[in-house]
Amino acid sequence: MANVIGIQPGDPAPEFALTDETGNRIQLKDYLGKWVVLYFYPKDDTPGCTVEACSFRDNYEVFKDAGAEVIGVSADDTASHEKFAHKYQLPFKLVSDTDGDVRRQYGVKKTMGILPGRVTYIINKEGIVEHVFSSQFAAKKHVDEALKIIQQNNS
Repeated sequence: MANVIGIQPGDPAPEFALTDETGNRIQLKDYLGKWVVLYFYPKDDTPGCTVEACSFRDNYEVFKDAGAEVIGVSADDTASHEKFAHKYQLPFKLVSDTDGDVRRQYGVKKTMGILPGRVTYIINKEGIVEHVFSSQFAAKKHVDEALKIIQQNNS
């Protein structure tokens, strides 16, 4: 696993309330009782982020069948998220962390000091972080890691 930073497995997932691509307020506590795949990514409609989002999209039914919800987080605003979600038919929530507060709460560092980090947190039904995966350049591996952890814990 790449460098794990900030929130670690076993830690309670920090609560947040952010606006999604449709303008609705999303809170982590609304998902208690479900697995949550909370993935932080650098920017809407960029090559690596598009690959990652489309991979989550292509596996979304598998996540849903496993009792998990996927939530993408970036600093992009609601209008950008709406456009990105529509363009790629993304069935999951994209939330706007425009001021970077949630990114800081989770301890998601910048890559090379400039690029917002790409980190995925797998949060269990009780709101505890089960697994953290950080890799700026292995975008599809975030999906594989999340599926593996959720399927292991559901068997």
